[in-house]
Amino acid sequence: MAPDPVTDQPPSHSRASPPCIGILAGGGPLPAQVARSITAAGGSVFIIGFEGFADPDVIGPWPHRFIRLAAAGDILATLRQHGCRELVLIGPVRRPSFATLRPDAVGARILARVGRALFSGDDGLLGAIVRVLGEEGFVVRGAHEYLHASVGRRGVMGRIHPDRVALSDIARGRRVVHALGALDIGQGCVVQDGLVLGVEAIEGTDEMLERVGRYRQDGRPGGVLVKMMKPGQERRADLPTIGPETIRRVVRAGLRGIAFEAGATLMTDPEGCIAQADEAGVFLVGITADGTEESHP
Repeated sequence: MAPDPVTDQPPSHSRASPPCIGILAGGGPLPAQVARSITAAGGSVFIIGFEGFADPDVIGPWPHRFIRLAAAGDILATLRQHGCRELVLIGPVRRPSFATLRPDAVGARILARVGRALFSGDDGLLGAIVRVLGEEGFVVRGAHEYLHASVGRRGVMGRIHPDRVALSDIARGRRVVHALGALDIGQGCVVQDGLVLGVEAIEGTDEMLERVGRYRQDGRPGGVLVKMMKPGQERRADLPTIGPETIRRVVRAGLRGIAFEAGATLMTDPEGCIAQADEAGVFLVGITADGTEESHP
């Protein structure tokens, strides 16, 4: 089939042309932010938008093509056609059931190479996908390499500071997320005055926050969302992410704030998150994986 003249035009290669970076895009605004950062630095991009996940309005301004998730042969051929040798995986993709994947011939071979990781946690699967892409001749980059201003920093971001009860909840939440992560289950939990109200699994942070709002204990301090990388996690895919919608859900759940792993968490809109948190009276604080931040407010 001939390339679409607008969205699927192969680049004209010349000695002066910068290498084209491929973006494998799931949902949310981050694929556009990565593309904007690359092009602002003088690079070029081609975006593969995963059907049913990537937002047409988000990736529309850049050369792109929508392809279903399991059509690996089509995906790899399109990336090579556009001269992409470096790739960025960014944006959430809900794992489909094996019965609905419908892989093409190349996809079936790749699934066989992924092997048992297909049935493991998200990090095990993503790590296997990164490995296979490397075997196919691609270099996978982390989104954080292009989104320096969107990586959450250490310490309090905004006016609101966690008190001693919140710091204690953060410390407990860190231990819980480490335990979850070691089993490749999830990246977050909610703790209220020492009580674990919920842990993140396949449903993701947003749905966990909807659930924990029903279990918040009256008469106790409001509780804290803790989000961190899994121990040993593949940093080039699925870093913890928070955005304005996370703030809204935290407020709706009656929580007091968010603790995230500094240097390892992407913020889809840092200024917007800070402004919204300040207005709502909830804190945003970047913590370390080993708990070396200050132990007092």
